[in-house]
Amino acid sequence: MEPDSTQTNENPSPRSSEPETGSQAPADLTDNAAALEPGGFMAASMAELRRVVWPSRQQLFSESVAVIFMVTLSAAAIAVIDRFYGWAATQVFR
Repeated sequence: MEPDSTQTNENPSPRSSEPETGSQAPADLTDNAAALEPGGFMAASMAELRRVVWPSRQQLFSESVAVIFMVTLSAAAIAVIDRFYGWAATQVFR
């Protein structure tokens, strides 16, 4: 039998699923000297805030409504469970 040409491993894929080791850290993480200077923390904080992707007004509103709804639903469920266990405790320990 001849070996199948599709199964040869002469040209391995250049991509690897393993993380690359020995790579350099990004410049943001290695250049901490600016943060140590007076006012450097504020400058670094402002630089980070400029990178933030802020949500749109519609996205902010819809996600806020979803959070308020879920908190209300959770509070109602906890109240129902609390009242049930309170009622059950009075039946048992009366």
